[in-house]
Amino acid sequence: MRQRSGKRNHSKRVRAITPMVSAVAVLSLAFTAAPAPKAQAAWDSFYDYHGSTSLSDIEPGTVLATRTLAYHLAGFSMPITAVQLLFRTTDALYRPAAGVTSILLPPGGGDTTKAVAYQSFYDSLSPEHSPSRSIAGDTSLGSMVLTSETTEIAQIIARGYAVIIADTEGQQADFAAGPEYGMTTLDSIRAATHSAETDLNPDTRIGLIGYSGGAIATNWAAALAPEYAPEVNANIVGATEGGVLVDPGHNLRYISGSVGWSGVAVMAIIGIARSYEIDFTPYLSDYGIQLRDTLAHQSIASVLYMYPGLTWQQLVKPEYADPNSVAPFVATVDKINLGSAPTPTIPMYIAQGANGTLEGTDGGNPTVGPGDGVMLAGDVRSLARQYCETGNPAVEYHQYDTLSHVPTLAMWTMGAAAWLDARFAGIPAGSSCGAIAPGNSLAPDL
Repeated sequence: MRQRSGKRNHSKRVRAITPMVSAVAVLSLAFTAAPAPKAQAAWDSFYDYHGSTSLSDIEPGTVLATRTLAYHLAGFSMPITAVQLLFRTTDALYRPAAGVTSILLPPGGGDTTKAVAYQSFYDSLSPEHSPSRSIAGDTSLGSMVLTSETTEIAQIIARGYAVIIADTEGQQADFAAGPEYGMTTLDSIRAATHSAETDLNPDTRIGLIGYSGGAIATNWAAALAPEYAPEVNANIVGATEGGVLVDPGHNLRYISGSVGWSGVAVMAIIGIARSYEIDFTPYLSDYGIQLRDTLAHQSIASVLYMYPGLTWQQLVKPEYADPNSVAPFVATVDKINLGSAPTPTIPMYIAQGANGTLEGTDGGNPTVGPGDGVMLAGDVRSLARQYCETGNPAVEYHQYDTLSHVPTLAMWTMGAAAWLDARFAGIPAGSSCGAIAPGNSLAPDL
């Protein structure tokens, strides 16, 4: 959690400054409040669809239920209104599903002609850790990941934008299922702009923003929007993202055996299995089964740096030491490879670190090259080049060769909201096309 320091009279300052600065102060000083918060119950009926009409007969993005509550930060109630919507969306297997999104309204009101869809990096295998649960008051370790994103969210609210924060992984917590992330994000925007309680409307212009796990949702939403939600795509002014997952098969090679990120590979395997209904048991070693069961409902917050040196070969039986020999895994990874997805038609700002050794990941694997510790710079460069070459000249790519994943987040955060400001203002986006170095092949294989 990043906070502002200094002694100040909080209530007096909130009264004295503008609503925009007030929003930052309110969010940044959250931990000075008392008493200790209480965790929200594990589930409540709001998350269940109770209608008599089958979800398959309801249009994606339709609002199914609404509730309004105070935005909670680390369990503490803030003077910011959150409207939560249950809405119809689509899961990884393209079946109708009910999703949840939260719309944070700026104190004193904001400009309803503009809103920002912020995609969280809450990365979890438990629906209890979703942003909506954190916003409603849950204080479990997984829910606290959203609290760590306070700086990013505060910047947006401070600018007077409503902030749309979807539970991008759906109600099963389908971790790493990129297409589902994207469709859920787009349907959350549909719902938010068709709800009377949000004051947004179908003509509200939208900016997309997300880092790491949030970049999965951001990029897939941008890629799928022209076909899945063309009316939403027409109103998106641009997408800014950093720490981008492109080809998960490459990432598996990269983080295998790493100090900090190797356990996330197990999370991805669990998420892929859950999302696409695959049973990997026949391929897993006894240890792999044990880890799968142990991590089945864990957050990235409780997995990072907990399994140093873990490799793919430890997770599977000896005959499956080559990931290419696990056919259902290969087939599914191809489905979530952004290199095989459509090219976005909106301006894109992409930031990527390339010094993963700072976070304990060796960048010497000649088949994938260096990355930021978990995401691969060569993959992201190739994706950006692919977008340029397939009809989108408004692609800015920034690579930080001396930074790893977490420091790149800080660097990207400093300019991401300002980049969206410029897009809302109608200023043409810059372009790196023609100046991006070649990267890895994004062909659909491991």
